[in-house]
Amino acid sequence: MQLIPVILSGGAGTRLWPVSREQHPKPFIRLADGQSLLQKSFLRAKGLPDVVEVLTVTNRDLFFKTADEYRETGEIPMPLGFILESEGRNTAPAIAAAAITVHKTYGPKAVMLFLTADHLIADVQAFTEAVQTAVKLAETGKVTTFGIQPEGPETGYGYIESEGHTVKRFVEKPDLKTAQEYVASGKYLWNSGMFCMTTETAMAELKLYAPAVLDAVEKSLQASRRVEGAGQYQIDLDAATFKKADSISIDYALMEKTTHAAIVACNIGWSDIGSWNALGDLIPQDANGNSLEGETYLHDVSNTFIQASGRLIAAVGVDNLIIIDTPDALLVAHKDRSQDVKQIAGQLKKLGHEAYKLHRTVHRPWGTYTVLEEGAGFKMKRIVVKPGASLSLQMHHHRSEHWIVVDGMAKVENGEQNLLIATNESTFIPAGHKHRLENPGKIDLVLIEVQSGNYLGEDDIVRFEDHYGRA
Repeated sequence: MQLIPVILSGGAGTRLWPVSREQHPKPFIRLADGQSLLQKSFLRAKGLPDVVEVLTVTNRDLFFKTADEYRETGEIPMPLGFILESEGRNTAPAIAAAAITVHKTYGPKAVMLFLTADHLIADVQAFTEAVQTAVKLAETGKVTTFGIQPEGPETGYGYIESEGHTVKRFVEKPDLKTAQEYVASGKYLWNSGMFCMTTETAMAELKLYAPAVLDAVEKSLQASRRVEGAGQYQIDLDAATFKKADSISIDYALMEKTTHAAIVACNIGWSDIGSWNALGDLIPQDANGNSLEGETYLHDVSNTFIQASGRLIAAVGVDNLIIIDTPDALLVAHKDRSQDVKQIAGQLKKLGHEAYKLHRTVHRPWGTYTVLEEGAGFKMKRIVVKPGASLSLQMHHHRSEHWIVVDGMAKVENGEQNLLIATNESTFIPAGHKHRLENPGKIDLVLIEVQSGNYLGEDDIVRFEDHYGRA
């Protein structure tokens, strides 16, 4: 048996703003142990028996960040595959793309395990046992899902009515009274969003119930670019054809229609970490019911979750609050309104505010940059370039740049000049000059960039050459 876990890494996680952003979404949130939700999902996947490859479907802008997260987890003994979407089209097109790709490589009997990138599973042993049961059902032609034993009348989850491994029906998120009835009956499980099926079953069921999705994704894959090397491959889905696929979930497209649905009931310590309340519940409470991360000082504070990032947070005389601090945004919310945080994220997106999309520190394939200060006509950044990495050969129409090396050695192409710039040395790049920055050393290159000009937006970049396919 060949098992291919497929990690579906999409969504913005707007209820976890300001830590979750469009370019740093929920899967990349780090928990108290230092691991991200994405890393935990990957470790669970690669640790399963009979795994021959781990495949990830994600946004193309997050590819390098995702690959870096995986490398941080240690040795990777199997190939890695990446299917890169130009835009999210929900889970049905993502699953179709994975099914077609795996079927082509491993054949009709290969078993795919579709996993979410941003859920927490505390009992890995129970999870492994549930997967083994699901695999056996999948090998009989079943479209298998995982149902979580309810811990209470939760209104934020979909439910599945079941009897043994038989699925009777899928139901939408209920109101409180209905949820209480579901839990009391003992017949309903939470819908986890995880699935298991062979490629043969996936292709046949999608062809029967979602033929337009399958057809659009097949055409996109035919027009897509595939790059292989160093134990991994990536498929950059053709944007023009992929956007023609209906944006529809696998639940609506397939699971609610198929006559081959099966379910594995499990108790695996599962949480979708759907709000700050859920994240706060993972942190031990003090004597007053407070969950605290970072440097905090409190007086007469109770039932409050505080996450301090890089600076001291003090609170006096408050109760039942969520206080989340990041370098460029502070969230204060009542615990009873934690689901409404997405309204703030929505407003910021509508206004085009940078705080919806980016953190002050932004990850790039070559390293990171952090905005230190900005004002009318200037911006200052701290740039870190990984050893052996380089920025694209580029040019800016509206801004000039001054680079000062703080640590390491920089190799710089500046117009017609090729320079090596050591610590405490600098170079000036006028607007309109082609330029490239490279780290030829074995330690991180750190420099300060001072931009000046009448427009300093990140989109003022013309790329001529790029090692990461962005030109």
